[in-house]
Amino acid sequence: MNWAFLQGLLSGVNRYSTAFGRVWLSIVFLFRIMVFVVAAEKVWGDEQKDFSCNTAQPGCHNVCYDHFFPVSHVRLWALQLIFVTCPSLLVVMHVAYREDKERKNKAKHGENCQSIYQNTGKKRGGLWWTYVLTLVFKIGVDATFIYLLYHIYEGYDFPSLIKCTEAPCPNTVDCFISRPTEKRIFTIFMVVTSFICILLSIIEIIYLIVKRCHECISSRGSHNSRSIRTHTMSSGSTLIAANTLKLGSKHTPETPAPSYMVAVMSMLELHESRLSSAHAVPPV
Repeated sequence: MNWAFLQGLLSGVNRYSTAFGRVWLSIVFLFRIMVFVVAAEKVWGDEQKDFSCNTAQPGCHNVCYDHFFPVSHVRLWALQLIFVTCPSLLVVMHVAYREDKERKNKAKHGENCQSIYQNTGKKRGGLWWTYVLTLVFKIGVDATFIYLLYHIYEGYDFPSLIKCTEAPCPNTVDCFISRPTEKRIFTIFMVVTSFICILLSIIEIIYLIVKRCHECISSRGSHNSRSIRTHTMSSGSTLIAANTLKLGSKHTPETPAPSYMVAVMSMLELHESRLSSAHAVPPV
């Protein structure tokens, strides 16, 4: 296993995850992958070789083993870990697609052009949906493999004695599993960690939906408050203009009274001066 590649991959996934996603990743890496690599293969080992039956009938041993262990636990868990960790790569690929699109935009329109995304790693738009769908897929994968493990092996218990009646066994044959208690403990441990990962993914989905709804309500409230302030300011300015017009019309006279009085007085003075000149006595 290339641990350097795995470390770089997990660090990239961890960078774009929420707090619940980082906890989920830690549990998967420490309690599932590490336990699987270090202990699971040693606990199971060559299971078919260690599976023994109290008969020498040719083919009976293989048929009984295939009946009780149609799929190896180790291979089933390996397939589960592959399916449950691969969806996280979609988030990293989506962010890489955004960064490449942003780089092409700057190369085409210049470095000072308007950016397509405010933050390429921020979970908005399509990236939010990609992240949520990966969580749903991981929940479905873990739940499916837990059900398959229960259905195939008829529970999570490993009995010490197994009764086998499959052909070509001549009669009921007693078969024995090696280290049944140890296998039972590791099986329950892997199932419990899978349930914990499912619970963390559900909590993360609820957290993302609640956070997104809160942001939408906050943005809508701020937009409404800005529109109310704008409407209030425009109404106030209209009212002030109307009052100014009313006050101007109230104080403006319809006829220029002082000018009219001056004209009348000048006409009277002119008439009196003519009368006085007409009654004056001519000099001798």
